[in-house]
Amino acid sequence: MNVNAARFKQLCEQIEASINRVMIGKGHVIEELLIAIAAGGHVLIEDVPGIGKTTLVSSLAKSLNLSFKRIQFTPDLMPSDITGFNLYNQKSNEFEFQPGAVMSQIVLADEINRTSPKTQSALLEVMQESQVTVDGVTYLLPQPFMVLATQNPVEQVGTYPLPEAQLDRFMLKINLGYPTIDEEVMILHLYDQEDPLENVSPVAGANEVLWMRDQARLVHCSDSVKFYIASVTAATRRHPDVKIGASPRASRMLMQASKARALIRGRNYVRPDDVQIMANSVLSHRISMRPESRLKQVTAGDVVRDVIDRTQVPES
Repeated sequence: MNVNAARFKQLCEQIEASINRVMIGKGHVIEELLIAIAAGGHVLIEDVPGIGKTTLVSSLAKSLNLSFKRIQFTPDLMPSDITGFNLYNQKSNEFEFQPGAVMSQIVLADEINRTSPKTQSALLEVMQESQVTVDGVTYLLPQPFMVLATQNPVEQVGTYPLPEAQLDRFMLKINLGYPTIDEEVMILHLYDQEDPLENVSPVAGANEVLWMRDQARLVHCSDSVKFYIASVTAATRRHPDVKIGASPRASRMLMQASKARALIRGRNYVRPDDVQIMANSVLSHRISMRPESRLKQVTAGDVVRDVIDRTQVPES
């Protein structure tokens, strides 16, 4: 199979145009979602309530014509609500599997950090292996599969910090941010008479998403760029402000995200600037800061920028 960058770019533009019917001024966020889709990764969206996180995910699912489930994470949510459970059928005298909410192609884990770590951990197998195991029996999830989780800032009341193992399963962490005043006025016009989500129509389907993932895997990443990716990731582990740096999984996801970005930009090869642009979204949520660094208000994003500035860039 050859890389068809032109068709890939055209398909991404169609998906972006569809989402833009309900999202104003979020082009960079939509591009990162498309990167995650093509790279086969999951996305953590963090911001305050009311920014449009749920609307963004809903419009994405409708644009791709994929099955969609929304799980509202609350303190009383149980792991079996997510994965499913076996229920005894008195007529057949057998236990029957009752699928959980995760049995869908796109799963919105809404306010994921409002539930307990025990329930959060139910997603670990799901996100890593696209399957659930209940009473020793494994059930495969429909493909393509993707988790998009929304998270409120941890300083808010009633939130639990996500465990490091959970954070490491997300390829990207993105922030929507507040709109400008002009953008907010456009949002008011957009929602004045009707809900624009009702007018979103599919522009692609499961086969197109799987094709996008196959295409992204074929993008060339040279040995020098691979060494650059590994050097950037390893440098986060040696940084004086960092307690725990990014894992080797982070290197792999950074390469996959860089491949997808290159293809969205019409190229069949990765350049160092692809890595630099994707580094913060891929690495920052995987870095655990030292307490004294947090007191100095040094963030993981600051560490990633410092590492990028200090790491030698390959010529090609």
